[in-house]
Amino acid sequence: MPRHQPGRALARLQDRPTWLISRTYARSSELLNAGFEAHGSGLRGYHYRLLAALEEWGPASQAELGRNTGIDRSDVTAALSELESRGLVERTVDPEHRRRNIVTITQKGAEQLLDLDAVIDGIQDRLLAPLTAAQRREFVSLMSLLLDDPRATTA
Repeated sequence: MPRHQPGRALARLQDRPTWLISRTYARSSELLNAGFEAHGSGLRGYHYRLLAALEEWGPASQAELGRNTGIDRSDVTAALSELESRGLVERTVDPEHRRRNIVTITQKGAEQLLDLDAVIDGIQDRLLAPLTAAQRREFVSLMSLLLDDPRATTA
């Protein structure tokens, strides 16, 4: 019977796209965590997503941010509290719905986002280092096709 070699996938799994995608996800998560840690700001990927959403889509409620970024509602609240304490976002009461907060990115938040963009860019380069520029474009294109395919929904 062949012995297991650490780091090697089972023959049944090694060519399966779901296995490869999950392993690539794990590697990208490790790189993201290490990159944010090395940056030293104490911010993480979910902070980046929130700042990017606010910068791109404009002011939004906390619930909208959760839905649109895929971050759990309770985690959004905690992350926004962190961002607010650093002066990166502002929360104000929605005059139309007094129980709802509207979140806006500050100038300081926009500057921090640009700094984090550089961190993210470096991580992309590390993850995709084995690929040529053309292969990188093709990889992103193929991954986008998989994500955008309505036939792949679980419902």
